[in-house]
Amino acid sequence: MDVPIEDANEAALFHMGASKGGHARARRLTSEQRSAIARQAAEARWDGKTLRAPHSGILKIGDTRIECAVLDDGTRVISQGTILEALGRERNTGRKKGDPENRRPPFLSAQNLEPFISAELMEKLTPIEYKMPGQRFISLGYRAETLPEVCDVYLAARAIPNTLQPNQFAAANAAEVLIRSLAKVGIIALVDEATGYQAARAQDELRRLLEQYVNEEFRTWVKTFPDLFFVEIYRLHGWRWVDGNRKHPQYVGHFINQYIYDHLPEGVADELRRVNPVNASGRRSRKHHQHLTVDTGSIHLDRQITAVTTLMQVSRSIDEFKDLFDRRFAKVPPKVLRVQIGSGNEVMTLFEVDEPTV
Repeated sequence: MDVPIEDANEAALFHMGASKGGHARARRLTSEQRSAIARQAAEARWDGKTLRAPHSGILKIGDTRIECAVLDDGTRVISQGTILEALGRERNTGRKKGDPENRRPPFLSAQNLEPFISAELMEKLTPIEYKMPGQRFISLGYRAETLPEVCDVYLAARAIPNTLQPNQFAAANAAEVLIRSLAKVGIIALVDEATGYQAARAQDELRRLLEQYVNEEFRTWVKTFPDLFFVEIYRLHGWRWVDGNRKHPQYVGHFINQYIYDHLPEGVADELRRVNPVNASGRRSRKHHQHLTVDTGSIHLDRQITAVTTLMQVSRSIDEFKDLFDRRFAKVPPKVLRVQIGSGNEVMTLFEVDEPTV
């Protein structure tokens, strides 16, 4: 049960080890001081344990308002209370914490619904605790993508005569309204739009990708580009190669940027230039590859070096290499998958995504 922070003062003091004298002093504190102590205790419990919801909003489906949020790890959630309300149930109906006998959420707790709940759905229905900005309570919710599947449970039960109890038909009818308005593929996009996460999503995903590829700290230099790579560059340009040569024309650096680093995932090359900028002498203090992560960035770099070296080996001229490279690494515009609802002149596009390639 949610407990206001103001009502948790003595509990907070008790857990902080307050003695009887401490309780007496607590009674002499002002309400503001008591609230501050309780708030600090609550924050200490939340830190590192409960996810926060930097993005939240209301998803409107007909007359139904669904409270949704995107947590700081990217999980999209719908609050337990709002799912209950959407199905015509009382919002404060909930299972007791620590009750091992009641594994199902309150909106699917009826025994007659159990045969229609798959094992896969049960795995997804793990409750998620999170904290909304400025909120003094811990919220309880479920993954947003489970909502259509919850509706399917009621509709499957309704399809079999004498399965639902009379007081459950209202929930089944509400589920039908919801399922007609939602598509499983669209719920994530709808939540993102309602919470405002849609605008931040691309930037957030880029940040996560760059963290996988690029380190602010640099590693000790190790030989990454094999001699064969440079031998082939020299051969295609008609230059004389000398074994042991470590100083290359400035053009070789441009070649490496154009055919190696610029073909790592979008944004990685720019991030490398940011963490390893050109110094006052016009050179970079380190090699870009010293800033690539060992488990992701360096592996991708090695694959790109191998691919480019192979293309150079089978090319008879630099022009032939460029032609082969363009064909091998051509960027084909992705197909767009458009999700719409409605018919005739009343068609509304929910969202568009790049269709995955097989």
